[in-house]
Amino acid sequence: MQPLSPPSAWLVQHIHHVRPGGRILDLAAGHGRNASWLAGQGYSVEAVDRDADALHALKQASPSVCIKVADLETGQWPYPGQLFDAILVCRYLHRPLLPVLASSLAEGGILIYETFMQGHEQYGRPANPDFLLQDNELVEVFAPMLNVLAYEAGMLQLPPNPAILQRIVAVRHADVPG
Repeated sequence: MQPLSPPSAWLVQHIHHVRPGGRILDLAAGHGRNASWLAGQGYSVEAVDRDADALHALKQASPSVCIKVADLETGQWPYPGQLFDAILVCRYLHRPLLPVLASSLAEGGILIYETFMQGHEQYGRPANPDFLLQDNELVEVFAPMLNVLAYEAGMLQLPPNPAILQRIVAVRHADVPG
């Protein structure tokens, strides 16, 4: 088994917003570079993805991570009624889930989200507009539901692997409807 890539720099920069030991959902976790790092920091981590092989490899590398195989795009939300201290989404976009994510945060829960936006297609995949955020889309979607703590957009990963990204960190307060 090859070593995992380092965790998202955006995650590392903003993890201090999440309560120590909190319950974190890593959505579309893939091979678990972020989930594994979070578990190593003492968080209770749930990793969900449709790739069973990737999740089982993650479980072998990080036994404390709870894994769930689920197709987030065609199935039911795999965590009905559950609330998380944080939800992490890194380089994944399925727009129908965005309001579900906000309502799945506990009071004081933190959303840490980063994914590709329009303009990235010139550097490679994804190139399909269905998987590329429009300008300011994360703020427009989440600002009515959550309080935005940090946001950035543009060329956020430089060559040799350039990426045009949007990133947001937002918190759910009691007065925000869920």
